[in-house]
Amino acid sequence: MTAVKRGERSNRKRKVAVDDIGAARTRDPERTRARILEAATDEFSQRGLGGARVDAIARRAGANKRMLYHYFGNKEGLFLAVMEHTYAHIRTQEEALHLDDLAPVQAMRRLMRFTFRYFLGNPHFIVLLNSENLHRARHIRRSPRVKAINSPLIEALGRVLRRGRAAGLFRSGVDPLQLYMSIAGVCYFYFSNIHTLSTIFDRDLMSSSALAARERHVIDVIMGYLRA
Repeated sequence: MTAVKRGERSNRKRKVAVDDIGAARTRDPERTRARILEAATDEFSQRGLGGARVDAIARRAGANKRMLYHYFGNKEGLFLAVMEHTYAHIRTQEEALHLDDLAPVQAMRRLMRFTFRYFLGNPHFIVLLNSENLHRARHIRRSPRVKAINSPLIEALGRVLRRGRAAGLFRSGVDPLQLYMSIAGVCYFYFSNIHTLSTIFDRDLMSSSALAARERHVIDVIMGYLRA
């Protein structure tokens, strides 16, 4: 067999292998969809909605644009899916805290500690929220799922507040939504502005000591407000 024929046979084998991989991916739609979502999350986090490119997302996911359009319709639909997935992830993690199984003070401390550390460990979450706010929430406004995802957390927080109030630990008249916005707000502000704050105050606010001090401060401030 000549070298040319051996090369042609090798090329055909490689093509068959690639086609087999592509076919296998197509036959696993959930896996393909998950890869596209993960790739899109990275691309939107790095470049924003306007700067993200469908070609780049498809390359990251190891998929083709046809599959992306099949699952999500267009780039805007993909961005909405990323936002839904992003909210679902944090809410799922919060459910795993089992706040109803904890004493009121312990439950509140655990939620605050989780929120602070989640923002620290998931910087893409802050970037995506910033991006959607720049667009005045026009994507998630179309999504009934986003509202359904977020409601259980406020309900759980309300139950913790009622138990704490009944035990004489928490003050009365605390709105669970207002409380959550305060918890998320103080954590969100710190991480969304950490580079400018570190610069203007000449401190390394991402150092271990600074992060620990800020976490303690957040918990102390909120608990001071809640105490009866």
